[in-house]
Amino acid sequence: MQGIRRKIVYVTLYEAIAIAICTVGFALASGQGLGLASALSVICSLTAVLWNLVFNHAFERWEARQPVRGRNFKRRAAHALMFEGGLVLLLVPLIAWWLDVGLWHALVMDLGLVLFFLIYTFAFTWAFDKLFGLPTTATP
Repeated sequence: MQGIRRKIVYVTLYEAIAIAICTVGFALASGQGLGLASALSVICSLTAVLWNLVFNHAFERWEARQPVRGRNFKRRAAHALMFEGGLVLLLVPLIAWWLDVGLWHALVMDLGLVLFFLIYTFAFTWAFDKLFGLPTTATP
């Protein structure tokens, strides 16, 4: 499977599985029901996708004006830290309000999300490539 079809299947499966897992995590961490936790998981997912679009658009506009081109380690690290930092600023108040927990509790849950997604993204991408094959850009 290649092209846009591959991307649509990837994103759909990635988000659906992540929402299901995060729903259980939110419910367990907050003591709230699955209905409230699943709605929060969907909202967090949408927030992350929208933030990704906005942040990357802004970053690429900034990047285009830089005299030094390319993405070295320092620029990639700055990108990752700013993206995740912005997402934390967006999600922590949302989680606290939605689940009626304190900001510290919400921050701990959000840090759990960051750790989860680090591991999940690695495992999901590996499994997806095993099931559907590598994209043409990665095949020898």
